[in-house]
Amino acid sequence: MRRLLHLLIEKAQAHPKATAFVALLSPVLLVGGVNVWMVNSTAAQVFTDANALPENAVGLVLGAGRTLSGGAINPHFKARIEAAAYLYRAGKVKHLLVSGDNHHQGYDEPTDMKEALMKLGVPEVAITPDYAGFRTLDSLARAKAVFDLNKLTIITDDFHVNRALFLSRHYDIDAVAFACKAVPYELSANTRWREVGARVKAAMDVYVLHTQPRFLGERVEIQVAEKF
Repeated sequence: MRRLLHLLIEKAQAHPKATAFVALLSPVLLVGGVNVWMVNSTAAQVFTDANALPENAVGLVLGAGRTLSGGAINPHFKARIEAAAYLYRAGKVKHLLVSGDNHHQGYDEPTDMKEALMKLGVPEVAITPDYAGFRTLDSLARAKAVFDLNKLTIITDDFHVNRALFLSRHYDIDAVAFACKAVPYELSANTRWREVGARVKAAMDVYVLHTQPRFLGERVEIQVAEKF
């Protein structure tokens, strides 16, 4: 990524008349370059086959709203919860850290995830809510700093796994990711397109802005018990 930026600068300096063209083209190349690099550099850590997925003590389920604006169940929420419950039953994880947004009354992703997992047979003792996972960066930073996790399995959508793995690497977490069943494109197009920009923002947060999580706090020990 840095090579691409240096190349653009060199071309602009060597050919002043082309500077305006390069200035217009640079954002497109930057967005495309960051996305290709982030996906390719994390691809080896992404799994879609649970049988091939390495076992980890803790699975991190990244938050999504339970319902859509019209009241229907959010298909991304459903897919993540079903994947997490499946991995627990399959013994691929022994405990689930559910990290999401809880920023205002009546909106509580971690509690919604916990209740949904319990309905699918995951015992309450095997679930720990993280109520300050306001964004993916916060969820990964807190997994390391608050919950003292150096190794985990990330559970989220197919388009989201690469950014989550990129951030886990930044926080020195040895992570793999399980991509849950893909939500059909007609139901997820807007979210998938937003992810293109979110990957660029994540790279800026890490390399340029040095963005910090909103809240950290005292460490919380996750008690990983054998399955019931």
